[in-house]
Amino acid sequence: MTGKKHTLKPATQMVHSGTLRSQHGETSEAIYMTQGYVYQTAEAAEARFKGEEPGFIYSRYANPTVDMFEKRMCALEGAEDARATSSGMAAVSAAILCSLKAGDHIVAARALFGSCRWVIETLAPRYGIESTLVDGTDIANWEKAVRPNTKLFFLESPTNPTLEVIDIAAVAALANSIGARVVVDNVFATPLQQKPLELGAHIVVYSATKHIDGQGRCLGGIVLSDKEWIDKNLHDYFRHTGPSLSPFNAWTLLKGLETLPVRVRQQTESAAKIADFLAGRPEIARVIYPGRDDHPQAALVKKQMGGGSTLICLELKDGKKSAFALQNGLEVIKISNNLGDAKSLITHPATTTHKNLTDEARAELGIGGGTLRLSVGLEDADDLITDLGEALDALR
Repeated sequence: MTGKKHTLKPATQMVHSGTLRSQHGETSEAIYMTQGYVYQTAEAAEARFKGEEPGFIYSRYANPTVDMFEKRMCALEGAEDARATSSGMAAVSAAILCSLKAGDHIVAARALFGSCRWVIETLAPRYGIESTLVDGTDIANWEKAVRPNTKLFFLESPTNPTLEVIDIAAVAALANSIGARVVVDNVFATPLQQKPLELGAHIVVYSATKHIDGQGRCLGGIVLSDKEWIDKNLHDYFRHTGPSLSPFNAWTLLKGLETLPVRVRQQTESAAKIADFLAGRPEIARVIYPGRDDHPQAALVKKQMGGGSTLICLELKDGKKSAFALQNGLEVIKISNNLGDAKSLITHPATTTHKNLTDEARAELGIGGGTLRLSVGLEDADDLITDLGEALDALR
């Protein structure tokens, strides 16, 4: 894909970018299922370990199939370099821990996936890294939380599960003013609906398990940034702690990327239609969806995102009892804690993904007993609306 004078569109990049063909000229990318590599001479091995000769050394460090996935994600994200990991949380942990040392301070938006909060609130302090959680929707809160030792800002946008949107450009500007870096978990927006690096973020992480695979097959994650930061911070951490992605999962994710634009477009269109339907139901207290005019940060959504989301947050009026009854009354939509899948999935965060938070912490995030997170899949939107409508009717 060299020699082109124009920038290829994402759908084209997701089919072709980063492809590395063997001497056999295969159409589909090869799976290089190998731990190590053979050198023609002892001198060649020495040169490769010195970095004087390009090539692969050990699949914990790098692998041809994994390399193709990393390069394709860089093309989509607009990043200089990337490292693929065994899961999304491996990516989050690597991005945070490789950047910091004892005595440093993290400021993070409090609206986070439960495991992300655990890394910041529980794991990082064990290594002498301080943390402060803030309401991320107001830049003033970020400013007030800054200390002389603040080195990293961490956020999700939209957030899990209440779909708050945080002003990435404003947070990045603040970080630049104090010499800190911003890490953005971009899972809910996908790289097609939001470009954190273009907005000023320094590091982007994904759980590739979600939309990138998007078909319930494998785990994976990735950290993307500029090459200098990865070489200085992430490279040795990655090499010596071993959170590497397997070649087979990398191949699966490459296949997922080929259809990512088509899937996300349909899922987003369906989610918008379903959100409008849910907003008109009397059993529901509120619907939060990026793209609706009643979203709490509607103006920022239009400025920052290229479209809505595949996720919807809804609140049942009668709390946990009704939320459970709705889930149990669904036929097409399945109960699961996953998201970004070809199948529509519904989650009760208070008893699953965010169950380890205190009642007070969940209340601060707007997560109540009646809160549900709906991940819209590839089914016909009208079938999903019928499924939800019949389950809501049964609540009466």
